[in-house]
Amino acid sequence: MPRFAVFLLLACFALGAHAQSVRVEPEALTLKIGETATLTAEAVGADGAVLEAPILFFSRSRRNVSVDRQSGLVTALKPGSYRIVALAAVDGQRILGEMDVTVLWPPVETVAFAGMPAQAYQGTRLPLATTVTDASGAVRDNVAVRFESSDPSVAAVDPFGNLHAHRTGTVTLTAQAEDARATHTLRVAANPVAQLDLRSTAETARTGDVLTFTATATDGAGNTVSDVPVHFAFQAMPSDNLGPSATGQITQEGRFVAEAPGHYTITATTGSHTAQHTVAITQRDVTQEIELTGQGLVSDVHTSDLWVWEAADGRDYAITGTWGGNGEARFWDVTDPANPIPVDTVTVDARTVNDVKVSEDGTVCVISREGASDRKNGFVILDCTDPTNVSIHAAYDDEMTGGVHNVFIYQNHVYAVNNGRRYDIINIADPKNPYRVGRFELETEGHAIHDVWVEDGIAYSSNWTDGVVMVDVGNGIAGGSVSNPVEIGRYAYPSGWNHAAFPYKDEETGKFYIIAGDEAFVNGLNTEDRPTIPAGWIHFIDFTDPLNPKEVARYEVPEAGTHNFWVEDDKLYIAYYNAGLRVVDISGDLMGDLYQQGREIARYLTHDPNGYIPNAPMAWGPQPHKGHVFLSDWNSGIWVVKLKPRPEEERQGL
Repeated sequence: MPRFAVFLLLACFALGAHAQSVRVEPEALTLKIGETATLTAEAVGADGAVLEAPILFFSRSRRNVSVDRQSGLVTALKPGSYRIVALAAVDGQRILGEMDVTVLWPPVETVAFAGMPAQAYQGTRLPLATTVTDASGAVRDNVAVRFESSDPSVAAVDPFGNLHAHRTGTVTLTAQAEDARATHTLRVAANPVAQLDLRSTAETARTGDVLTFTATATDGAGNTVSDVPVHFAFQAMPSDNLGPSATGQITQEGRFVAEAPGHYTITATTGSHTAQHTVAITQRDVTQEIELTGQGLVSDVHTSDLWVWEAADGRDYAITGTWGGNGEARFWDVTDPANPIPVDTVTVDARTVNDVKVSEDGTVCVISREGASDRKNGFVILDCTDPTNVSIHAAYDDEMTGGVHNVFIYQNHVYAVNNGRRYDIINIADPKNPYRVGRFELETEGHAIHDVWVEDGIAYSSNWTDGVVMVDVGNGIAGGSVSNPVEIGRYAYPSGWNHAAFPYKDEETGKFYIIAGDEAFVNGLNTEDRPTIPAGWIHFIDFTDPLNPKEVARYEVPEAGTHNFWVEDDKLYIAYYNAGLRVVDISGDLMGDLYQQGREIARYLTHDPNGYIPNAPMAWGPQPHKGHVFLSDWNSGIWVVKLKPRPEEERQGL
């Protein structure tokens, strides 16, 4: 979360005794994209008198509507409804006022039918699709489109945009979005289908396994009719007596997944013909016990990220950062996972050391800096050849006054998330003399970035409302390099909460996913006195074709929110903030809600009565290492847990 947002949250708990409110003029704004307006504000005392006090302005959605803190100049960046906060300090107390800003969508410029055939068959149903583009060039999915048919007796359109072909003939279809119109001529032909057959890739499966159903339509001569639309549905017969519920998902391509065990009958329909196929689904049995091995309690400051590695001396070490403290990075000997031992501490000029990373050879550590007293933030390069006696190689702060929130080390380069706007690529082949070689920044209005992960010469960045972005920084797939990063593809989802990303290829299916995690403090961030309840989930985006990514699955724990995560051996380890550590089976094809499908292997709640905030799990970052899982917790330091083998694994000596 940005520092000013934390500042605002803290300010809300310190209402001044000498003032009632901050009055903002105008009380509300309506702007078009790119338009500006200037706000004025004044502090008002309990007696209604105007008080002399400086006013600072903040946007609660700075990527969508920005405001200059001093002048109150508001700039509309993205459509939607947002809120501006005016903050005043009176006699050491803070008071605030708020006003709403509505940014209008540009008018629709064009509407066009998408993927419409020239011919439909009598008795079939066809969903109508359109592409709507506004005056800014943006493709819109929030505009109502009205459809009409020139002859509903031939083909009619229902209120949900489905075309129903009743009899042979020709019609003209019209689509209208605001003032834009499009037409399409459609011929309804006699339906040649005489028979419909339905087959499945398997007769039995587990919950969470994806089955593919193939429907084949043939005419009276046995010839395949390939262009007839087929619609899929299913009926569930759960194997328990707890009452039926929504228990699965099927796509109109015939991909099916079940969330509960039982018998499922899939029905394929085209016109007056139907076919059915029943499959048996058993419970996915992947659960394992998880046990605590050791803990390194940190109760004097919030703990941020961690990294675990084997050093040159053959021992295992971990480094953890600190949040909202005095700029410390702490080193631990974790050779005995049951007894993490603090061995060194490095202190730099910063309030928060949010991120920590270690080079591939284990000799160089990099820590991020935010909140430096002189605004020289950036990152610090450490010599951690001997983790018990760490020294500073160099600090890098060029053009990084706004702070570095996250870093990544890959092949002698540091990828530093700079000022929340871009990542800079810094050469550290000589760690005492770092220098910038490249940078990558989006060009979208109000763009922002939170994190970056690099693997196989590809950088995967998390860009909030712009989603995940895949960039060639040396892989060669798009001709990119560290000095010339080239975008490969991107995917954004509606919430705009994209906070972390991790690449994963499933060897069984050959599919390549970017796993994207949310972060959202919809209930506020409590830094001192009580637990925080974040929101968000894990998105699985199929990037097998990087030019056509598609979100296919999710893992969501109700009433909790995600932070960082890691994948090893088809297991996803998630630091799920207030829900602790979650371990999830992500093997095979992925589709639907993995939480509901029973793919969760294990969970561990990191609560400690002696934590910075007692008994308040706030898992931050996991990392599997040599058979254990190391985990940092914002409120209680470093934890070490271990998955116990399942009985059949123990019998096989695994």
